[in-house]
Amino acid sequence: RGKGNALRAGFEAATGDIIVMIDADGSTDPSEIPAFVDCLLHGADFAKGSRFLEHARSGTADMPLLRKLGNWGFVAAVRLFFGGRYTDLCYGYNAFWASALPHLKLDADGFEIETLMNIRALRAGLNVEEVPSFEYERVHGVGRLQTFPDGWRVLKTILKEFARSLSARPTAAPQLKSLRTRT
Repeated sequence: RGKGNALRAGFEAATGDIIVMIDADGSTDPSEIPAFVDCLLHGADFAKGSRFLEHARSGTADMPLLRKLGNWGFVAAVRLFFGGRYTDLCYGYNAFWASALPHLKLDADGFEIETLMNIRALRAGLNVEEVPSFEYERVHGVGRLQTFPDGWRVLKTILKEFARSLSARPTAAPQLKSLRTRT
C-alpha cells in the first residue's frame, strides 16, 4: 500500500542500469524520457524532473494553488536545511542510475517518497540535475494525494532528515562526481 511501497517494489524488480519513474495516470509525457536519460549519460547520477524550472517545456496543468504554495514551502525548507537548489520537490518524474539506489536507502511508504529521494540524494553527494518537465491533467484513475495529510508527511520527512543530519557524525560528506564509470 502507498506510492512509496509501490516504487520500492518496482525498484527492487528493475533489472536495467537506468530506472525511470513516471506516473501511471497519464499526467507525465513519456516523450520526455530521452531528456532525462541524456542528462544521466552526460554525468548526472540523478535526473530530477521539475515543473517549475524557468524553461518553456516546464509547467503544470494539474496542481491547485494550495499545493503549489506547499511545494514552494518545502523547496525553501530543503534549501535552508540541506543547501539544495531544487525548484520542485514533490514531483515523481525522475531517472537515475540503478547504482544510486543503495545511496538513497529508501524507507518511505507514501507520497513523501519523492521528497525523501531528493534529500537523500543531496546528503549522499550525488550529482543531481533538474530536467524541465510538463505535468498534464491526469488521464487515468483518481488522485489519492490528500493535501494536508500528505503535506504533513512531507514536512515530517524533511524535519526527520534534518534531525538525522544534525545527529550524524561530522565527517566529510562524499562528493561523488558520478556513479557511472566513464569509458
